[in-house]
Amino acid sequence: MKNKKILITGANGFVGKNLTATLLQKGYTNIYIYDRQSTYEELEKYCSECEFVFHLAGVNRPKDAKEFYEGNTNFSKILLDTLAKNGNKCPVLVSSSIQALLDNDYGKSKKMGEELFFSNNNNPAFIVRLYGIFGKWSKPNYNTVVATFCYNMAHGLPLVVNDPDKELTLCYIDDVISKFVDILENTGDYNPGFFEIDTIHKITLGKLAKKIEEFGKNRETLVMPNLNSLLDQRLYGMYLSYLDKDNFSYKLKKNEDNRGWLSEFIRSESFGQIFISTTKPGITRGDHWHHTKVEKFFVIKGKAEISLRHMITNEIIRYLVDGNEPTVVDIPVGYTHNIKNIGENELICLFWSSQMFDTENPDTYYTKVDL
Repeated sequence: MKNKKILITGANGFVGKNLTATLLQKGYTNIYIYDRQSTYEELEKYCSECEFVFHLAGVNRPKDAKEFYEGNTNFSKILLDTLAKNGNKCPVLVSSSIQALLDNDYGKSKKMGEELFFSNNNNPAFIVRLYGIFGKWSKPNYNTVVATFCYNMAHGLPLVVNDPDKELTLCYIDDVISKFVDILENTGDYNPGFFEIDTIHKITLGKLAKKIEEFGKNRETLVMPNLNSLLDQRLYGMYLSYLDKDNFSYKLKKNEDNRGWLSEFIRSESFGQIFISTTKPGITRGDHWHHTKVEKFFVIKGKAEISLRHMITNEIIRYLVDGNEPTVVDIPVGYTHNIKNIGENELICLFWSSQMFDTENPDTYYTKVDL
């Protein structure tokens, strides 16, 4: 199976790059790459040897409408004729568009291409009609508005929203590739015909822009966008892929004093916040309590004594923790608490708080643990 010879037309496009990367990752080695720079001689050679074709080549934003038909219809005929010329009856998976149902030049060119494959008696055709695809390696101002918004936000450019209520129907590149590979590996289980991607996402243009703007503000505010839905997670991953290679990192504010330093890392309205600190030997941090806010202390390096005192009973509880033995200490409400570096070296600790710190309502009351 992994030795199957596979031809990919349009291999250097958005979908082609993702498909090629996935096939290589799965162990396929005989992949024939065909793109705009390839020659007809190469196409003929590939068509004489291939055992499966992914026909992804096409045009969706030409300067002239006739290019739709040249790229989406005429080349399909060339591909079919070349396969037939070489007596090759291998299956062909065709990347089409849901717009084949519409009366526009792009849709009509796609529809004509589909009809070419169904009218030929040589190669079983699996036509996958796709909605707008989004995901890594998508070209801004070409493939999808999602790519354009992500690119613009990552580069400080405006997001232009002409109709915020316009609903988009999208499919994610990984779902597309998963369907493609499934048909490749289980061709015998499918009858030639039309296919669609099982998982689609719907979102208005206005909401899409708002989400991506929140992604762009994260470094400044440290507030993580809401990633509760699968669409949110996929959009955020896509957005990060458009950062310039010299812009992957960013610095945090370092609050430093004679105890050590502390930096906030992540803030979230649903998750709370995470911060990290260093503490010098012999120094104690904390000595405060909360009514509602709870925390977790995680010593990463060094030795610490974490102490808690119940605000009513005055019972004191102490934990000795060592960074060599990863241990988390929960800090319940109603206990004043502190952490002391009892080692000879710097203490490094990671903290999680259930609420973002609010200067107007900090829910933090300073009271020493030891009476």
